[in-house]
Amino acid sequence: MVHSFAAVGVAKVRLTGGEPLLRRGLPDLVSRIATVDGIRDLAMTTNGTLLAPVARDLRVAGLHRLSISLDTLRPERHHEITKRDSHSAVIAGIDAAADAGFTGTKINTVVTRGVNDDELTDLVHFGAAHRAEVRFIEYMDVAGASRWDERLVVSRSEILATVGAALGPVTALPTRPSAPARRYRAGDGTAFGIVASTSTPFCASCDRSRVTADGLWYHCLYAATGTNLRTPLRRGATAEELRDLVACGWARRVDQGAVDRLRLAERRAATPVEVTRRDVHREMHTRGG
Repeated sequence: MVHSFAAVGVAKVRLTGGEPLLRRGLPDLVSRIATVDGIRDLAMTTNGTLLAPVARDLRVAGLHRLSISLDTLRPERHHEITKRDSHSAVIAGIDAAADAGFTGTKINTVVTRGVNDDELTDLVHFGAAHRAEVRFIEYMDVAGASRWDERLVVSRSEILATVGAALGPVTALPTRPSAPARRYRAGDGTAFGIVASTSTPFCASCDRSRVTADGLWYHCLYAATGTNLRTPLRRGATAEELRDLVACGWARRVDQGAVDRLRLAERRAATPVEVTRRDVHREMHTRGG
């Protein structure tokens, strides 16, 4: 499947989840993807709890970059958010990534009002101290966020104001137009990023798509339906047929889910709980955020 995407110009692959580190033999999969002609950047997003023991193996296998989820620096708050006592394991994973030689590591932090918005400057400094860079993510109304409420969203402008007030004037750094995060440098020299797809969608420049573990290809994180790639692959479709399927599918892409959500007069969670119970593919963890 990766060969088919590479054949039409895809150069970046990211392994997400769910949690990719739950997959047996992950370093072998990484090694196979890393050797596909045309793939220049291979990254992974993980919650970090299982990362420490395998970080070096993943680096040797050919993984280039890591994004590690961490919403708080406080163990008790981490337990409240995740329902697990895994905070120390995540920190160990972040340190193991640096020790294994990974550079450009990102720490993904979903900012929620009244939950962790009092830790922004501490997280910026934590990232710098652990050879990583924090990415603040606005709370998104994607499927699975059944308790989403617009009042819980801390916008990019609020994040910039908070960091600027504590660390000095914030300046924007050069960023690729298609990059989901905009990067900034605080007055004290520390860098951080913000993904503001809730308040400031970037659908017009988005060049990402997602393939689920069972072979459904989604053009958008908010998409309700996807293209089945597994069936033709298992039926023996030729490399040319798969390439054409991908090329034609992308050419027909019209998705702009975040923009459509922003236009709503009354905004609430994108997908009701009863819908996600009937169709697990509507859950964000099945397609990678």
